[in-house]
Amino acid sequence: MRPPKAIGSSLKVLLQTQDFLVIDKPFDVVMNKIGARDDDVTVHLLLRYQFPHYYDANLSFGFRFVHRLDYSTSGALCIALTKKAAAEATRSFSNRLTDKYYVALLRGHLSSINDRDVRRAVIDIDKAIGDHCQPESAHRMCTDDEPNCVNPRRARTRLVVLEWGFYDGAPATKVLLKPVTGRRHQIRLHCRSIGHTIVGDYTYSDRTDTLPNRMFLHAFRLVIPTDTLGTIDVVTPDPFAADVGIFNSWVPSETLFTLGDCQVYEMFTTFSHGK
Repeated sequence: MRPPKAIGSSLKVLLQTQDFLVIDKPFDVVMNKIGARDDDVTVHLLLRYQFPHYYDANLSFGFRFVHRLDYSTSGALCIALTKKAAAEATRSFSNRLTDKYYVALLRGHLSSINDRDVRRAVIDIDKAIGDHCQPESAHRMCTDDEPNCVNPRRARTRLVVLEWGFYDGAPATKVLLKPVTGRRHQIRLHCRSIGHTIVGDYTYSDRTDTLPNRMFLHAFRLVIPTDTLGTIDVVTPDPFAADVGIFNSWVPSETLFTLGDCQVYEMFTTFSHGK
């Protein structure tokens, strides 16, 4: 097959074993697409080009994806390489035994920039998410307090403030988030529900946040325990670090935690697995 249209480089591999492949998904790339041409840019076509020996023509899109990431979201994405690995990883997701951590930049300053009380750095969001029933909003989801929201289901996310600063001169906050449930667009909607949309989220900023080159949401860490194949625990580089990338206009001014602080992950333990 021909290589897909260039997106800068090949897929970055975070972990490769005989059972699993974990990649760092680029932002603004769809997982798969029915009727895709060989030179389209989708995750499944990038995988097929880079790892043709893993491609299985008997599968819908050639690979066993055990979870998904939105088009605009980058980060850790796991592909099972065997039927057994797919079954065990899928079971872990179904039973909410996995841990998924996302790093994001949000518009505005959460709490006071001078308030370094750790207890105030944690926000729990428990707000149901459903489908938006208006035809013009076919690709949007909504929280249950919005008009035209149908079939809402409970959704829970914990947020921890990492840094306060400025994105392109405007107040912004860097946060780490962990969803317990896995509703579509959950993190994006939950951030909007507390009055702080994700930087670059065109859809949930009501189409006003247009200047950033991407949406600043990244799947930073992925933990998948399995019954017999061990535990996957993968961490990606931080794409929103102040010194990364020529398009990154994030300038931190106050730091409460770094992504390397063990204390940060301890703050999620009582919130894990539906507790």
